[in-house]
Amino acid sequence: MTGPRSAQALAKGARARGVRIVEHVKVNEIIVEQGHAVGVRTQWGDIRADAVVNAAGMWGRELGDQAGATVPLHAAEHFYIVTEGIEGISPSMPVLRDPEGCGYLKEDAGKLLVGWFEPVAKPWGMKGIPDTFAFDALPEDFEHIAPLMESAVNRMPVVGETGIRLFFNGPEAFTPDDRYLLGPSPEVPGLFMACGFNSIGIQSSGGAGKVLADWIIDGRPPMDLWDVDVRRVMPFQRNRQYLHDRTVESLGLLYAMHWPFRQPETARGVRRSPLHDRLAARGACFGEVAGWERTNWFAPEGVTPQYEYSYGRQNWYAYCAEECAAVRTNVAMFDQSSFGKFLLEGADAESVLNQICANDVSVPVGKLVYTQWLNERGGIEADVTITREALDRYLIVTAAATQVRDFAWLKDHIPAGVRAVAVDVTSGQATLSMMGPNSRALLQGLTHADLSNEAFPFGTSQIIDLGYARVRASRVTYVGELGWELYIPTEFSAGVFDTLVDAGRQFGMRHAGYHALNSLRTEKGYRHWGHDISPDENPIEAGLGFVVALDKPGGFIGRDAVARAKAEGVHQRLVQFAMRDSSRLLYHNEPIWRDGRIVGRITSGMYGHFLDRSLGMGYVENADGVEIGRAHV
Repeated sequence: MTGPRSAQALAKGARARGVRIVEHVKVNEIIVEQGHAVGVRTQWGDIRADAVVNAAGMWGRELGDQAGATVPLHAAEHFYIVTEGIEGISPSMPVLRDPEGCGYLKEDAGKLLVGWFEPVAKPWGMKGIPDTFAFDALPEDFEHIAPLMESAVNRMPVVGETGIRLFFNGPEAFTPDDRYLLGPSPEVPGLFMACGFNSIGIQSSGGAGKVLADWIIDGRPPMDLWDVDVRRVMPFQRNRQYLHDRTVESLGLLYAMHWPFRQPETARGVRRSPLHDRLAARGACFGEVAGWERTNWFAPEGVTPQYEYSYGRQNWYAYCAEECAAVRTNVAMFDQSSFGKFLLEGADAESVLNQICANDVSVPVGKLVYTQWLNERGGIEADVTITREALDRYLIVTAAATQVRDFAWLKDHIPAGVRAVAVDVTSGQATLSMMGPNSRALLQGLTHADLSNEAFPFGTSQIIDLGYARVRASRVTYVGELGWELYIPTEFSAGVFDTLVDAGRQFGMRHAGYHALNSLRTEKGYRHWGHDISPDENPIEAGLGFVVALDKPGGFIGRDAVARAKAEGVHQRLVQFAMRDSSRLLYHNEPIWRDGRIVGRITSGMYGHFLDRSLGMGYVENADGVEIGRAHV
């Protein structure tokens, strides 16, 4: 088998560099002192360390639980067979992957190894994994895999003509999103993760080990690793029933079609806006982000709110176009309750945030600031809005997917001894966004507050009466139109929603979802963290230099790096693209060509329904510098 031989080679290389490997020693627990991981407790005694790496595979969740860390993974049964010897095959035979048959076939010492990732998997180890379990086989279940065996015989008839030497069933660990868990635990400083490899552990081992070593030594990853960063996972994902139910699906997704906009089907309904049922009654088709059920589009009456996936225009495109038109020409409502929301409060809150933020938060009460949080290299670690609610209190708003990551970054950068406390208040407030040229007229009829441009300019925030509630209204937009984000205490949200819907009837207000939001922000060139901006890009490259306060007193994290980039120029720039042929859709990671040479990649794409063009954003690279103009592809 390739795996054991590769593992032995890696171990040999490690020993040659001074690593001591001790086998057959059980780790009973991770030692945590004063909130920090400081070593492991084994059957032979304690081992102290500056950093502890949880690379315990399918035992990783249990070890993490003991230490207070979120390690969402679950074991599932994985089936493969090894045939008798087959004349004529050799190690040079390519690996055959058959997505339709959910299987793979490869040569193994003159025999064929055939394995499967079936669409409906069998989770294993619900009551814990026995201490004595090590490289053991699970009971055979040929009936479970028989239909896929037939597919393998159909794909390669020699499989059916050859005897089976081994039928093997062994467990492997899978995560809720089929991406492994790497990097520092946000709950337990000093503890790093390297587990949940979803059956590609040996394939990923060299790279994962290298970047994790750099991460531990340098205190930061050597590149943008957000896709596999353990800080993307949510605390609720430690729930064992959730992991069991999602694993039924996640194993099979390794060989499933990767449709654009595909949504998980299992373990749904975990986190719901308080307005969920009202939205469902109006035809909402929900997607999932960080466990949140979020409306992606609304189906009209008589249409089932259900995806029909394809690589062309999907069944919701026409409805999304109508939602976009409402935002551009009238008024629409978005439920954005999934926003991550943090309060930073205390006498030193301003000075703390000014060190973290690239923009200047020394603003009057009621002012809203758009800013990035940077690392020492000037790379963008977060993209947030910050509202000064009082002299000693700020409201920080970020995306749902980065709630854990951004809150960890905030807490980690509050110096010891300062008078500032961070609290995650995400669950305490619903958020409704009223967007479009008629949003002012609609809202003005419901409040005594003056919403005129003179009394309520862009980038400001006020507490206003709305319905029977007091809500925070912030004049800001991610769609490029007049509008307000309304932050509503959760228990008041249903009443405010009903009030807005009643008033909206006379305006023909529409409900709109996240696909429309993505289309509208792409038309305006608004960046999305994790796609268009990341720790690998600085604000100058991303076209965000206008929200960097290089001259603010005291500087900020990453200030010198951004100043150098501005003075010396950069070798890549974010550019907007519009396809000449709008039947071709952009998603992300498509190559950008110039004169027959790849010069960059698309970071995000969406159809611009109001412009009626297929749009994208992406970085164009040139070692001699980049000059930006208008471009069509």
